[in-house]
Amino acid sequence: MAKQDKYSQKFQSDLETVPFTNAEEAWFWFIQAQTAKSEGARVTAGSGVVPRPCEPADILNILNRLYRNRKLLMDHLLVLRHYGKRLMAPDFTRVKEMRAHTLWHEALETLEDVLIEKRIVKKRPWFHVDKDETHVMEAAE
Repeated sequence: MAKQDKYSQKFQSDLETVPFTNAEEAWFWFIQAQTAKSEGARVTAGSGVVPRPCEPADILNILNRLYRNRKLLMDHLLVLRHYGKRLMAPDFTRVKEMRAHTLWHEALETLEDVLIEKRIVKKRPWFHVDKDETHVMEAAE
């Protein structure tokens, strides 16, 4: 009986999944998964080190819907892709990245709301600390 359990297929819904802490973490995971896929890796649900509550295609579908509903612009998507491939957010202290920083945060805020709703990202606490600023910002109620 133990042998049968060992080799039986486990479904994503059977596993305890770990949601992302924020949209930025989910975005970098998505970019890395898409890069691996384009380089020939086979993406199978539930085969990662940490079981996630979604597949990369789910995030792509969410992006498509946000773009079609005009919640995100092409500029947002281009900035997300460019800095996602670099695996770092735009630096607001660099003059050439100031606009990209604004677009990055707008896009991730929009994306995070949907990801929280779908339980892909953990719900934000009633307050959060912005990395770019040193003070505590209270989330709108």
